[in-house]
Amino acid sequence: MNLFKKLFKKTTPEKEQKETSKAQTSKYVPEKPLPADDRFMQNFKENGGKFIYCENIDEVQENFDNILVENDWYEKEVYCTDTVLTSKFNGYNLQFCTNFQSSFFFSQCESLIADSGGVLVSSNQIHETKLKELPYNVVIFAKTSQLVDTLSEGLRIIKTRNKKSIPTNITTIKNFESRTENDFMSYGSSTKNLYLLLLEDL
Repeated sequence: MNLFKKLFKKTTPEKEQKETSKAQTSKYVPEKPLPADDRFMQNFKENGGKFIYCENIDEVQENFDNILVENDWYEKEVYCTDTVLTSKFNGYNLQFCTNFQSSFFFSQCESLIADSGGVLVSSNQIHETKLKELPYNVVIFAKTSQLVDTLSEGLRIIKTRNKKSIPTNITTIKNFESRTENDFMSYGSSTKNLYLLLLEDL
């Protein structure tokens, strides 16, 4: 069963306790790897990302509207150079521009990386802009078909998809909470307040 659909399935405390104790008894048995969607969801949430699963484009539009209301972003400037997005989301009185001081950065991505819970982007989305130069608030629109296991797989897809001209400035957004700034493993990265609108297309 797809993880994103399992999110809506309730689990009783007794069942959770039984599953936990069962997992503890298999201490010396090699754990079965979690499916890619499970791993992505777990790692993405641990990174501090805000995840919104949508079954259709109407839900995407509704949740996008909720994000705007929650953050008071109506009639504000939005850093967005993606013509697909500016066309699809042109009914919200937003001022699409290339101003780094905008309320938020709105974009698609290359892939979603399960192993790190990160969002892979390239010059196709951010041109030659460094992550730290982009607005602190980020809204990413992606599809479940973009989910991959590893960064290597995501890079391979970029190379295959862009044989004539491989994009540059390939990087991963994976730090979504300010507390990770002090984490040695996040050195050199840029923390963002990130919302992920994920559309089911499988």
